[in-house]
Amino acid sequence: MAAKRSIFEEVGDETPQTRRQPAQTGMIDQAKRGARGAIRVWLMALFALVVAMILVGGLTRLTDSGLSITEWKPVTGAIPPMSEAEWTAEFVKYRQIPEFRLQNSEMTLDEFKSIYWWEWAHRQLGRVIGLVWALGFIGFLLAGRIPPGWKGRLFVPGVLGAMQGGVGWLMVSSGLGGDMLDVASYWLAAHLGLAFVILGVLAWDIFLLSRPERQLMQARRIREAGLLRIGTWLMCLVFLQILLGALVAGIDAGRAFPTWPMMGGGFLPPDPFGIEPMWRNFFEDAGLVQFMHRMTGYAVLILALFAWYRSRSSTHRRTRRAFDWTLVMTFGQVVIGIVAVLAQAQWHVAITHQFLAIVVWVLVLRARFLAAYPLAGSVREGR
Repeated sequence: MAAKRSIFEEVGDETPQTRRQPAQTGMIDQAKRGARGAIRVWLMALFALVVAMILVGGLTRLTDSGLSITEWKPVTGAIPPMSEAEWTAEFVKYRQIPEFRLQNSEMTLDEFKSIYWWEWAHRQLGRVIGLVWALGFIGFLLAGRIPPGWKGRLFVPGVLGAMQGGVGWLMVSSGLGGDMLDVASYWLAAHLGLAFVILGVLAWDIFLLSRPERQLMQARRIREAGLLRIGTWLMCLVFLQILLGALVAGIDAGRAFPTWPMMGGGFLPPDPFGIEPMWRNFFEDAGLVQFMHRMTGYAVLILALFAWYRSRSSTHRRTRRAFDWTLVMTFGQVVIGIVAVLAQAQWHVAITHQFLAIVVWVLVLRARFLAAYPLAGSVREGR
């Protein structure tokens, strides 16, 4: 039976029973949250290292240093040559590959050391990334601080990183035989594409960890499906452009036609299908590959402009600003791409172009994220 109430008791007064019952909150609030902030910092450190890895990899390619280390030693290779005899032994291995015999036969030992250090730094960064991931993942796992549902997510970058190491070696080995002067452009595209996938996975997880789970669930209910769909198309097109950029770099197509807007006096490059079978031209003909890269760049800019136009109808100020910056940086990337063509891909322009590709990639992902999980503004800052 219910306890008798005094006629003098206020209706709103708490009873002993109600005082003993804590306020009930949602299941998300009751769940174990884990070290979301600390994990986000760890992922941001990995993100910065991957950015550095992409840039050092670009400089390694621009300095023709990628084939200077002819063996894959994931552990012992971390130690560089420490004596003149060890340097000589490494140089002897390099002198046996086609790049030396056909292109660098006059290279001295001191010149070899300069390209060796670029490739060694690139591989060393890969080892550091793997170590930082492993220490962080194992540490958070053993401490029981990984939020529910995040173990698989946080394991993915490690798996992708291991795949990247294997693809990197396949890329290098493709340039060690026959009459190859560089690595195969196909493997270069796979290597760079996988690096951007890893970067994208890290960025998305960082975005997710920037807000509590409860807020994300609420935001998902008001997602802007049309804008999210356009953001997905833009993301896919930018990724395709990155792969085409890797093909351009792999066959030095950026230096083939240093004119704009025409190529060799015409809209199309001369003799774009001179290689047999015909399908190889789309991957190996310098003029056609550069043409595809140019046209896809224009398509990215047009789609970014369309996405920006559609974002004007968004009721969320931060989403609109995200698409603003995406359009601005996409336009800047097109301009730098034109400059790179006119400058015949000089290293400082080419590496700036590659860095801006990273910026555009992350901005597109952020705009897409804010379309999927809108962040409502305060009354003071406006919607």
